Amino acid sequence: MAGGEESVTQINNGDVLDFRSLLSSSERDFLVRNNGDQVKIDSLKGKNLCLYFSASWCGPCRHFTPSLVEAYKELSPKGDFEIIFISADEDEESFKAYFSKMPWLAIPFSDSEKRDRLDEEFKVSGIPTLVIIGEDGKVVSDSGVEIIREYGIEAYPFTQERIKELKDQEEAARRDQSLRSLLVFRSRDFVISSNGNKVPVSELEGKTVGLYFSLFSYKSCGDFTPMLVDVYEKLKAKGESFEVVLIPLDDDEESFNQGFRSIPWFSLPVKDKGCEKLARYFELSTLPTVVIIGPDGKTVHSNVAEAIEEHGVLAYPFTPEKFVELAEIERAKREAQTLETILVSGDRDFVIGKNGVKIPVSDLVGKNILIYFSAHWCPPCRAFLPKLIEAYHKIKAKDDAFEVIFISSDRDQASFDEFFSGMPWLALPFGDRRKASLSRTFKVSGIPMLVAIGPSGKTVTTEARDLIMSHGANAYPFTEERVKEIEAEFAEMAKGWPEKLKHSLHEEHELVLSRRRSYTCDGCEEQGDGWSYYCDECDFDLHPKCALEEDKGPKDGSLGEENPKEGWACDGDVCFKA
Repeated sequence: MAGGEESVTQINNGDVLDFRSLLSSSERDFLVRNNGDQVKIDSLKGKNLCLYFSASWCGPCRHFTPSLVEAYKELSPKGDFEIIFISADEDEESFKAYFSKMPWLAIPFSDSEKRDRLDEEFKVSGIPTLVIIGEDGKVVSDSGVEIIREYGIEAYPFTQERIKELKDQEEAARRDQSLRSLLVFRSRDFVISSNGNKVPVSELEGKTVGLYFSLFSYKSCGDFTPMLVDVYEKLKAKGESFEVVLIPLDDDEESFNQGFRSIPWFSLPVKDKGCEKLARYFELSTLPTVVIIGPDGKTVHSNVAEAIEEHGVLAYPFTPEKFVELAEIERAKREAQTLETILVSGDRDFVIGKNGVKIPVSDLVGKNILIYFSAHWCPPCRAFLPKLIEAYHKIKAKDDAFEVIFISSDRDQASFDEFFSGMPWLALPFGDRRKASLSRTFKVSGIPMLVAIGPSGKTVTTEARDLIMSHGANAYPFTEERVKEIEAEFAEMAKGWPEKLKHSLHEEHELVLSRRRSYTCDGCEEQGDGWSYYCDECDFDLHPKCALEEDKGPKDGSLGEENPKEGWACDGDVCFKA
């Protein structure tokens, strides 16, 4: 803005804006297209406008822009809608490359003052941001990105009234849900088969239908699909009235087509807007997800993927009654669990030691076992490994009836070999098929994970990693009884200690007696765990010995160096182990 004479105005929803002064400068009364054409700002009078704050360097912006382009192409023929790009790019070349993909208007890149002013006026704190201004000049919403993502062009003209109407429609659709309300979208009333045939949705009505949300490029989906194919084909062979409809979330049509060729069920067309609608409707949060729709069109279960992995065809028809049966099967399985039932599969009845030597699983029966799910590529795994090795050696020194078995999630044999070479225990061979079964049995969703198995072969805890981190070898054998003993020991240790105290090393705040898993004492700089006198605001720790040494000193304010606790020496403001 020439002379910088305009003041920044606070804009709220409902304010009436002068779009000319909002978008122009004293030297410019036009906006630009990506081909260089100039468009007079006056031509926007009476239109619904969207101000699109975005940049080429912003990943979420690049991901959102194609959706906005699609919406624009459908809305612009109305003649009452326009988008203006306000770039946050730092150089003109990046601006031009990004703007070349946009069919709408922009503030010229050269007018950086106006672009900055718009950022300030609309309090843009993050991008992409889409500010919607109605034809009357009032700000309708600054949440246009969320509105477009959730409702697309159905939300036009993006007013609060229209959004409420759509939400009411969704609630009504939930109340009156049917297979048609789920799968028919606008003019499309069919699903497609792998040979390209269009199959009317009506042919699926009255059947149990699994809506399979999947992404061909996602490894978890790639691992799960063959399991679902197996269940599908077994149910079809038995004559069950069951169908699957793929809800593809792929952006790449070629990868979808390649993957869909080998699948025996139906699908929505790739990039169909109904896919996004269904993902919102079922509040999709994980992949793979298989939603079961009953013969009456109502939702039977929100995700049976895990049940299919665990039980295969036995999970059908996925009803609440069936899940009660499965829970009973799981309970009986846990009660009957032995080391052999979880570690032996067919002729795979061994684990390996160094140099690949085979150790029969039968040799491990009656021992306390830790099953260690980990991988070389995983930084938290590499960070945890030294702590586990330290605990392993201490436990083995006390009890030889103890072992750890490494279950690798490494991506190749070389990585497995390198990681395993630094471990003093046993392992499943790399790529062993038993890994998948163990991961399902113990519901491994992240690594590192440490499962404790008792001498009977039953699971003691799946939280052994936390116990090792908190208590090291002292947590052995990881039972509830041992955890209670440790808690009692900690409570006894702290008897008589003040809950709060002041210390000269941290005069800013009181230190509070706190349970801390692992820390470095800011006094003696030694590692500590268990109790600490801690300041949460400053992340400051003192060993109780360091903190209480001063507390037990003379009351005249001196540190009492002449009478330190046995095994400790105080030098100035710091206590050290003697």
